Amino acid sequence: MSSDASGRALVSAAERCGIEPRFWTMFGQEQPASPETLKAILGALGVRTGSEQTVADDVQRREREEWVHILTPAIVTTYANGQLTIPVTFPEAELGTDARFTVTLESGGVLKATLPLGSGVVEERKTFEDSWARVRVALPLDVPLGYHRLAIDAGWRHAETNLIVAPASAWQPDELKRGGKMSGFAVALYGLRSERNWGFGDFTDLQRLCKWAARKLGVSFIALNPLHAIPNRRPYNTSPYLPTSIFFKNYLYLDVEAIDEWKQSRRAQWCFRRPAAQSELEALRDAETVEYERVAAFKTRFLKLLFAEFLRRHWSKNTARAQEFRQFRESAGNLLTRFGLYCALNEYLHERDLNLWVWTDWPAEYRDPESAATKKFAAKHWRSILFHEWAAWQTDQQLAEAQRAAVDAGLSIGLYHDLALATDRFGADIWAHRDFFAHGCRVGSPPDDFSPQGQDWGFPPPNTLRHRADGYRMFRESIRRTAQHGGALRIDHVMRFFRLYWIPDGMDATKGAYVHDRAEDLVRILALESARSRILMVGEDLGTVEPYIREMLGRFGILSYRLFYFERNGDGSYRRADEYPRQALVSSSTHDLPTLAGFWTGSDIEARKAAGVLDEKAYDEQWTGRRRDKERMLEALLDAGLLPRGYTAKADFDDTLTHAILGFLASTPSMIMLVNQEDLTREPHQQNLPGTTSQYPNWGRKMRFTVEQLESDRQAREWTSQLCEQLLESGRAEATTGAARS
Repeated sequence: MSSDASGRALVSAAERCGIEPRFWTMFGQEQPASPETLKAILGALGVRTGSEQTVADDVQRREREEWVHILTPAIVTTYANGQLTIPVTFPEAELGTDARFTVTLESGGVLKATLPLGSGVVEERKTFEDSWARVRVALPLDVPLGYHRLAIDAGWRHAETNLIVAPASAWQPDELKRGGKMSGFAVALYGLRSERNWGFGDFTDLQRLCKWAARKLGVSFIALNPLHAIPNRRPYNTSPYLPTSIFFKNYLYLDVEAIDEWKQSRRAQWCFRRPAAQSELEALRDAETVEYERVAAFKTRFLKLLFAEFLRRHWSKNTARAQEFRQFRESAGNLLTRFGLYCALNEYLHERDLNLWVWTDWPAEYRDPESAATKKFAAKHWRSILFHEWAAWQTDQQLAEAQRAAVDAGLSIGLYHDLALATDRFGADIWAHRDFFAHGCRVGSPPDDFSPQGQDWGFPPPNTLRHRADGYRMFRESIRRTAQHGGALRIDHVMRFFRLYWIPDGMDATKGAYVHDRAEDLVRILALESARSRILMVGEDLGTVEPYIREMLGRFGILSYRLFYFERNGDGSYRRADEYPRQALVSSSTHDLPTLAGFWTGSDIEARKAAGVLDEKAYDEQWTGRRRDKERMLEALLDAGLLPRGYTAKADFDDTLTHAILGFLASTPSMIMLVNQEDLTREPHQQNLPGTTSQYPNWGRKMRFTVEQLESDRQAREWTSQLCEQLLESGRAEATTGAARS
């Protein structure tokens, strides 16, 4: 085979496996993937890659194996025109056979129907040793939305699969469907200050904030950073967007003093009153930034005392409280069992060797959750495992109470959660469920003007075949467990459902390629979880987004995510407020971008220079671009009539500009407006400075005011409640006017 022919065979094999052999950069340049990149990614997908011909042969073999199965590993479908249709693959010569369909519902019921396969519509044909046809069959059954099992018997052939029936659209509140608008207040929960917390914002702080926001701001929800479990170690392991587990929450958000056993444990009370404990508590509260390790050590000490009290009072006696915990463990199943096992192992091994920080460095016998050594450890250290499961239960209970308090206070949505894109390659999820991840590649992004060499995010991509074979159980659990105890969910980097940029191991971020996922399946499951739990879904679709992605998300009722900074015309000018889409959430900034005050004063540019991320040339270029963007911003606000005539911008960011920008966002037709805490209190520093670790206090900045100051301090009231009341009232007025116009 010639080199051209072998190259074409490799490209063809890549395309059949969902790999884009080329893509267009944001600079408008075509970027082909090298043969080495294609072969490496194919290998990560499980294709044999000895030679180009081997690749082609193996892809064809895999395709044949899929075709000669009557049912695909999972069928995700939606009623259309009152019919529920499914694909069935059968030898063409046997299409006249009557087939018996049995649907076992997740509720336990059974539905049955018999019909000839020939009654379906043939969608595609393939010829191997014989001819096969893929037929679209309409089931004459009233199958409810949900996760079911489908069996087919036709002649001597039998097959079963997962049948997932999803709605045509995600859930949205009636208020939004009627043309109304909602608003929210975004906070970094870990950074909430209060006079009573232990140096880390907790769920009791959150309850108080919800009551204040409902009373003073009139918002519909509080938006939170991802609450996923993280290692709580600075500077590399504090990002809520790189969790050790996406299924469970960070126990540092617990209010230890609100746990039932607190009042019952004399030992905990005695230790807490000791001068050393009180001194540490005061230091944690007064620290300028969040002291993750110290807070973790302090809280863990007392949590273990309370757990011992729980064992003595409840577990050994199987009280009602113990039975509630058992129910939690049973409902969480293997996810919780392996999470607790990982946490216990990690704690045990690190205590014995302080150089063991990640599971890939553990003794080999503990790197496998199913190994004999791991099982022996689990049997011997069951109390340690149970402690971590108990902490997860307590976290779940307090978060549920926070959601109840939010709704009771008048927040119609309550809490708005955030699902991270990634899971740490050294964390619990990959140790416990590694066959659900593709190995040999990392996820990142191609070169752009922000990162000319691309970005390497360092975590492995999903193994789509494994997820599909399991009926997408892990995927739906990640959605369900993150959105639980809330009314809205933000999906970080929602483009993941469609494609991700894979970087082969041993190569840099300029050598990657895009790999497609089964987007329609994933979006339908997202809609199903939304409808079941009445969760409003928002897809973070920032960056380069192909039109078909936003079209599909819009069709399924998933809100777009639009930022004031990024909504520009081709010449760089800002779009008018009335040009924003209706089905969207609008905001000024995110955790990775400058605050409004920071944008205006250039605090982000100065921070990047101080961190060594920018050289002098890049520093000067960014300031030149910033001055131009500020002029364009003023033009947009003046054209919108939101700044007084003759307004002269000051070097510092003032109240007039704050009112104008947030008023601009409130005047868009978009369904939801989100105000960030830093923009309410005119804080110049953002939560995360991309490209830095120890050079910047990422994920550690505390709110300027304590919760108590928000409630009582005069300046805090001036900078928050008065501002929000004005701009949110303008948003409500605009929504009323828009509804009248329509």
